[in-house]
Parts: sequence; structure tokens; C-alpha cells
Amino acid sequence: MGEVEIAAAKGKRGSSRVSEEGAGWACQEIGTFQSLRPNKDTFTWLNPRTLWRSRNEILAGLFGDPSDEVRRRWVAARREAGVDPDFRIVRETARNFSFLVIGDTGEGDASQYAVVPGLLKLGERTDFTVIASDVIYPTGAAADYRDKFFRPFKDYDAPIYAIPGNHDWYDGLGGFMRVFCGAKPLAVEREGFRLSPAGLRGLLWKKPERIDEDALAEDWKLRGRPSQQAVQPAPYWVLDLGRLLVVGIDTGIRGDLDREQGEWLRHVSADPRPKVLVTGKPIYVRDDYKPGPIEGGGTVDDIVRAPEHNYLAAIGGDVHNYQRFPVQVGDRVIQYVVAGGGGAFMHATHTIPRITRIAEDDFRCYPLRGDSLSFYSLLYSRRLRMKWLYLTPAEGLALMSARIGNTPPRDLGQQVPITRRMKWAARLLGGWPMPFRLPVDRIFHRYISELSDWDTPPFFKSFLHLSVQDDELRIRCFAATGCLAQEIDPPLEDEVIIPLGSAKG
Repeated sequence: MGEVEIAAAKGKRGSSRVSEEGAGWACQEIGTFQSLRPNKDTFTWLNPRTLWRSRNEILAGLFGDPSDEVRRRWVAARREAGVDPDFRIVRETARNFSFLVIGDTGEGDASQYAVVPGLLKLGERTDFTVIASDVIYPTGAAADYRDKFFRPFKDYDAPIYAIPGNHDWYDGLGGFMRVFCGAKPLAVEREGFRLSPAGLRGLLWKKPERIDEDALAEDWKLRGRPSQQAVQPAPYWVLDLGRLLVVGIDTGIRGDLDREQGEWLRHVSADPRPKVLVTGKPIYVRDDYKPGPIEGGGTVDDIVRAPEHNYLAAIGGDVHNYQRFPVQVGDRVIQYVVAGGGGAFMHATHTIPRITRIAEDDFRCYPLRGDSLSFYSLLYSRRLRMKWLYLTPAEGLALMSARIGNTPPRDLGQQVPITRRMKWAARLLGGWPMPFRLPVDRIFHRYISELSDWDTPPFFKSFLHLSVQDDELRIRCFAATGCLAQEIDPPLEDEVIIPLGSAKG
């Protein structure tokens, strides 16, 4: 049994599905991650300056998203630089190999650094890591990479590849392309003002920040060992691992693909070998289906579902928790995964309704809905000084199982009576239906979660460990709570084994 298998066996025995201690509720000692932080600055979305720097998301929705055109310019520049025309990265691997996937990493505060010790432990023998969406908050600027990318991953002794998220695009992808592709900034295209949606957008749009090359050169030294080096050809790419292809796509700000990238995706997907898609926006999330439109027609999921393309899983970031939907497609099952728990604030899971697109008991999420409800009740009972709002982990679990109608994912030990006080607390936090129409769950998921970051355990962060062994692909979700016990033995919150099928070699 290998080191990861031993760690997984320990982690399964100590996960949040087994005990409250496994969820991090009984945190007797804070983890070592505190010593890794360069300072005690806390990232917050309550800062007006942070919100103003992130304005491009709203502007793209109001006046149109220019990201497709900017991406085409980046891609044209990379082709002129002579990169592989298929944006292929060939890595020589052994027959059996492993890698990590971690999404939405770059807040640079306690919640990001809390992931690092467990990631380093279980990633020690991995071949590489992929960051799935939002490498850097709030705007992907190159100046923020030191403490939000280079420093936290300085001891990870293997290459790191990435696909951009919407926040990386708020800088016009300038920081991302410089760090991951070695690309020089694009020439600035200036237009005169005109009274039109595009003209108003151009007036307000946040422009790319100037890159301090000397400072960036110093930052690079933190990951300067030869074993850590990697240059990817473009913001989207295909990792050729012999028996498996990992295909990374760039979904920009709004979650769609331009025509050129769509044609490229169809082309590389025609290779019959097994594949894993890594995307900035998940296809299944919160029982919603978001197939990913492609300019000119069709969707990303059309390509994933086509049996000749042989996709085994589609992993997306953007939403800051873990979810897994095993979806029956013809005579096979495709694993659709949300993996955005790599460091940013936690999106609540207690607002996820009963799953209808698959069987509810086949759905997995982390944190458990009950733990999410309990944590937010604790957070807001303290902030609002309303002690009655607090729900214990057992009460949260009982409430959510009653609401969803599923088997409690953790043994409650004894029956927990549900009182009127508990129901009203859950209603206010979006975990129980209101007697009148009020979309608390959507408001909470979209806005209150984003404004509720915290710097003390449990953090409910997570990362994925993927391994190809013999003729199987194994996907494991490990948790990071910020507690020392879970740093030593990271909890295994979910695991799925997928036959490689047509894999050869």
C-alpha cells in the first residue's frame, strides 16, 4: 500500500462523514499554516476598493464581455511565438502517475494557507498540479502573485499549470499570461469614446496593471528550482500524459467559449484516449446544469458527452466548495465535479436544494450541508449578537436531512428534535423554506457567502488528488480544516474509481 493509500485509509476514518471531530469542530490545536503566512492581513470583499477593482464582472454583464476578442489576440501572439499549434504539453510519466487539482486559490489569507500543509504532504510524489480557476484575487494582477501563488506553493516540488478564472480576466489576463505562459503584455488598443454600450464599458473597464518585471523576477525565485518549471502554451491547453489527456479550457468572465477555442476543443477531443476536462466554470453545480455555450453553436458538454471523445470526468472551479454529480450518459457514467475549495471564502452548501438531476444519495458535497448551516449560524450569531441563531453541528445535520429527505451523511448518535427556534434560525440562513416567498437561499449563496470570509478554523477547504493506477483513474477529495489533526491526517471526504476504458499502454 502506497503513502497516499495509507493516508486515504486514515482520512476516511477521520472525515466529516464519520465524526464532528473529522469536520474540524473539535479543533484542539491550530495547524502549522499560520507560520507560513507572510503577514496577518485578511482579505475581505467588504473593502470598497476590492469591489471597485472587481467591477469588470458587472460591466461584462451590462455592456458585453470583450474577453473573447482579447483571448484571440493572446492566442494569435502565442502562435506567432511558435508554440505547439495544438497547445499540447507532452509530459513523460510512468505507467502509474498522480497529480493534484485545486481550484480558486488566491486570496492570500489564512483560508488559502490552511490548504498548504495537507497539499504538500499528499502532493509530495505527484507529477504536477493544475489550478482550476481564479489563481489570484481580486483581479489577477501580477503584483499579487508573490504571496498568493509563489509563496504558498514554494515547497511544492513539481510544475503547476493553470486555467484562468473570471477574476484572472479582470486584469485582461495580463498577470496570468506573464506568469504561466511567459508572454509579454499585449499592445494597448485605444478607441475614442462613443455613446454605446461598448463605449460606456470602455470608459469604466479596469485596464491591465503594469507589470514590475524586476519584482516579478524576485517572486519567481520562490519557485525557481528546475523541478518546478513549466511554461504552458496558452490560456487553454491539453496535457498529454500518454494514457490520459487532461484538457484545460478558458471560460473567461461569463463562462462561454469563443469560436476558435471551441474548434480547438473539438479537434483535441477527437483523440480517442481517455480524458479529464478542467474548466473555469462547472457544468453541474447546485442541481443546476450549465453546459457552456460555444460561439457559433453547440456546448462544451456536447463535446464531453460524445462517446467517441471518451471523457471520464469534468472538473470545474469558480464555486468555492466541493460537489460531485455522477451522471449517467448512455451506457457510461461521467463524473461532474466542482473543485473550488482551494483557498477562497466558502460558498454555502446548505442552500443546495434536494438534487433532482441524479439520485440525491449519489450526490456528494463538502462541507456537508449540516456543517455549512452550523458554521454560518455560528458566524452570524456572533456578528449579530443573537445567541438563538446558533445551531450545533448535530442540529444543523438533523435540519438539513429533514429538509432534503436524505439519509444523514453522519451518524447523529441519537435523535435530535427539531424545534421552532431551530427552523427559524435555518430559515434566516437559507437552510429551511420560508412560509412566504423570499429567495434567501439564492441571496445567501450569491452575496452573503462572499461577504463572510473568516480566518479561524474550521475552514472547510479541499483539494483533489487524481491517480492513474493500472487501468483505473481514482479521484479523491481531501479536506483542509486548519486544525493540526487534519494537517497530520487530511480527511478523505470523497473517492470515486473510474475504469480507464480504452486506455492503452
